[in-house]
Amino acid sequence: MTETNLLYILALQHVPNVGDILAKRLIAHCGSAEAVFKEKKQALVKIDGIGSVILKDLLNANHLKEAEKEINYILNNNIKVSYFQDANYPNKLKHCIDAPILLFEAGNIDLKSRHIISIVGTRKITTHGIANCERLIEILAPYNPVIVSGFAYGTDITAHKAAIKNNLQTIGCLAHGLNQIYPKTHKKYMIDVEKNGGFLTDFWSSDNFDRNNFLKRNRIIAGLSEATIVIESAEKGGSLVTADIANSYNRDVFALPGRITDSQSIGCNNLLKYQKAHMLTTPLDIPYMLNWQLEEQEKKPVQKQLFVELDATEKVIYNYLKENEKQQLDVIAINCSLPIFKAASILLTMELKGVVRPLPGKLFEIV
Repeated sequence: MTETNLLYILALQHVPNVGDILAKRLIAHCGSAEAVFKEKKQALVKIDGIGSVILKDLLNANHLKEAEKEINYILNNNIKVSYFQDANYPNKLKHCIDAPILLFEAGNIDLKSRHIISIVGTRKITTHGIANCERLIEILAPYNPVIVSGFAYGTDITAHKAAIKNNLQTIGCLAHGLNQIYPKTHKKYMIDVEKNGGFLTDFWSSDNFDRNNFLKRNRIIAGLSEATIVIESAEKGGSLVTADIANSYNRDVFALPGRITDSQSIGCNNLLKYQKAHMLTTPLDIPYMLNWQLEEQEKKPVQKQLFVELDATEKVIYNYLKENEKQQLDVIAINCSLPIFKAASILLTMELKGVVRPLPGKLFEIV
């Protein structure tokens, strides 16, 4: 994208009451953002959604002046820019009708040929929620997913930190420009996030900080990913908005069930009750439902080995499957006196060692 093209795209983005949907409609009709500003009034007014107020705003020269200021900020701060028609624009987000016409990026984000999931939840996450979030990411790590969240308190920062701990790429979607950070206490995590992924936003450096921006930001979190996972949520909250947006995009939504007496489980339980999310009882539900496969280099150990070292718990599972042939995860866990999450983690390790293999229906058998 040339600097001139970027100038006019930014100018169009700056026009009040021209959201992403209308901006795309204008670009499609006129051929480019530059052509929108050079089109005749008589032609523009015929476009659905263009009234006299918007038409008057389009003719305001101030939009180009503000766009020039933002370009200077972008160039001086090495900000990467993705236009919705370009190849470098996130593929899954591109298919969302209200996706931003421009995305601003800091860091080292690589979304090509990647599994991408969003993890969201309450800012008042419980110790139980933290443990579940960390365990989820640890068990999914062999599938090398990109972990997307909002860099906020609670669930968001727990997910980012767990991704970094497991050497996974993570993306923080911000509700403000890249010239600031919120909350300020999370500034200490910025370098690690940028090394292991980065930040995305559609807000300018000149945009005022507004709490309503968080709801607008949530469409990016939902749109980037093939699935959104809600860890914990009160009866109302931003993570439920993200889940609703993901559903509107026909993306999978997962929720961790909780006790009906826990205030931070009400939102997840309601998602499940109203069939707006899949129940997540083990991290391996994610690769099973999304049909993920381990990367080839991780599959190679599946080659049958004569001598494989197993620890004591792995031997218990191995011997059980040897006697009972293929069995479901829940049944294995019960008969081996293990929590389901622990059995799932051990079975994944055994799969990587080439000792067991997963089958449809959450079944496992000895190789």
